[in-house]
Parts: sequence; C-alpha cells; structure tokens
Amino acid sequence: QVQLVESGGGLVQPGGSLRLSCVASGRMFRINSIGWYRQAPGMQRELVADITRGGSTNYADSVKGRVTISRDSAKNTVYLQMNSLKPEDTALYYCNAEYSDLNLFNRAAWGQGTQVTVSS
Repeated sequence: QVQLVESGGGLVQPGGSLRLSCVASGRMFRINSIGWYRQAPGMQRELVADITRGGSTNYADSVKGRVTISRDSAKNTVYLQMNSLKPEDTALYYCNAEYSDLNLFNRAAWGQGTQVTVSS
C-alpha cells in the first residue's frame, strides 16, 4: 500500500507563487503516474497536472503556462510549482498516484490534501 503526504499549501496573494510537494512511500513495484488534483467547495475534483513514469506531462487548460509539475524519482517525490496564482486557484489540492503493487495489480492512492488559498 502506498501512502502520499502533501505539503506546501497556504495563503498567498493573487499573483504569488507556491510550491507543493508530495512524497510517496510504502510497498509497490513502481509508480506509473503521479500528479495533482484539486477540489474547490461545491465543485468536482479536477486534474491539475500529472507526470508519467516516462516523463510525459499533462496540464489542465486553466493552469497551462502558470504551473509546472516535476518529480524526483529517487525520492519518490512530485512537485507542483504554481506561479501567477489567481483566486480561482483556491482549492484543496490532492496528490494522486497510479501505481503497480508487488503483484503487478494497478492501484491508485490519494493524499489527504493541502489547502491553497489565494486572496488579498
């Protein structure tokens, strides 16, 4: 089972920046993709960005050009650098990992979430 622990959320003014981190731990064969979702009050959870084992990235249209996802595979850590933040970026941000367990079954794990609030 994989555990994901997020950090880096907080309160930031519009136009500011934040860097979220997510560390994956536990028994697994490999992580196939890892990324970030967010959920604002009253809204559905949506993909922000993810990165595959091969390094391919995918971004939501709403964050393209402002957000960069990166990873340190040796540390099982994924980062989300967010710049030019807007009030509409306010949400609970969740880390998600799609991984293969030791029996090579594909599974998914979610973190507890880290709050990002963009407000003046």
